[in-house]
Amino acid sequence: MPALNDTLQRHWRRRRMEAFLRLLRPRPGARVIDLGGRPDIWELVDVPLDVTLLNLPGDIATWPARATRRVTVVSGDACSASMFADGAFDVAFSNGVLEHLPAERHADFAATVRRLAPAWWVQTPSPSFPLEVHCRLPLWWSYPPAVQAWWIERWRRRGRDLLAEQMLTTCGVPRRALQGLFPGARIMTERVLGLPKSYCAFNDGGAGGSAGDGAPGRSRWTS
Repeated sequence: MPALNDTLQRHWRRRRMEAFLRLLRPRPGARVIDLGGRPDIWELVDVPLDVTLLNLPGDIATWPARATRRVTVVSGDACSASMFADGAFDVAFSNGVLEHLPAERHADFAATVRRLAPAWWVQTPSPSFPLEVHCRLPLWWSYPPAVQAWWIERWRRRGRDLLAEQMLTTCGVPRRALQGLFPGARIMTERVLGLPKSYCAFNDGGAGGSAGDGAPGRSRWTS
């Protein structure tokens, strides 16, 4: 099952990056800042881009050296990115980061995205998808707090401290909340078997990307 899950995750990420390229149309050599990202997702992109990854030192230390050869790595806080000037990049990108930030920092993160580049792409899982993408439990966001706490403690007892901490600090971001963080942005919904798997707020910065529902298949993007 883990191997199947990894295969599906890679498939969905590839489709997502195809949508990113189609909708934002970054030119070859465009400067991209990936806030809180990892290098593996950029292996799915054929367009040569000048990618800078901004992440926490503890996360960066876990990456294999070979994975960072095609990107520039900078350690820091993705909610401020204070080492970069306004408009320092062509595209600001974020995949699966917003839901891991404290809710009180969401506005700071959104402001940083808009500050750094004229075009941006921010993706977050849909809390209404039946399977929670991190812990892989069905309908996680409908569990009462006491039940969630029971699961988190169970993971700790079984030595799964990373998952326990991740689920303790992860919060689902509904589509309406994402729209509120990025007023005027287009919100696209990634659907799997007709169900909303994730949302993406994007602004093409005037590039004029076409908004379709993506390549044919079971994973589709809709407005």
